Amino acid sequence: MTSPTPNVTQLLAAWSGGDQAALEALTPVIHHELHRLAARYMAGERPGHILQATALVNEAYLRLVDWKDARWQNRAHFFAMAAQIMRRVLVDMARERGRAKRGRGQLHVSLSEAEQVSSVASADLVALDDALKSLEELDPRKSRVVELRFFGGLSLEEVAHVLDVSVGTVRRDWSLARAWLFRELGRQA
Repeated sequence: MTSPTPNVTQLLAAWSGGDQAALEALTPVIHHELHRLAARYMAGERPGHILQATALVNEAYLRLVDWKDARWQNRAHFFAMAAQIMRRVLVDMARERGRAKRGRGQLHVSLSEAEQVSSVASADLVALDDALKSLEELDPRKSRVVELRFFGGLSLEEVAHVLDVSVGTVRRDWSLARAWLFRELGRQA
């Protein structure tokens, strides 16, 4: 008999209220989900990459638990923030590595790993980050949809909940943002 899955939203709320027992109950759930996301990010990396999925999880986890005053709204909100943190860690490493090697051996992340992003075989993580920043200037919501779907691994429904819009709106934003990113990344190639 398996134990029931804890309600992440309730545990996050309890932890935000200072309940350390909630953090203890939440830690294995968070670790498992973050590791799943990190493994997906790292699957497209070259063998022997300096940053492994576990190290990415640990870095994201340490940064997340440091936010003692955070008021997590729900599971989707928490993992959206985790996605932002993982993106920052990966991009910072890619930028640092790019500076160290003067552009050679950049990190690569496959956009095809994200659900239904088959038109882009792979993109340089730094270029993707730059393109997302440009998209954010044009349309912040579309940029956020990409971040939540690709980096956060959230479903259309979860993204709609986080952004407080309809699933249809998320679906359109996702489609348009993918096309826009494909064009932008193609220009940089």
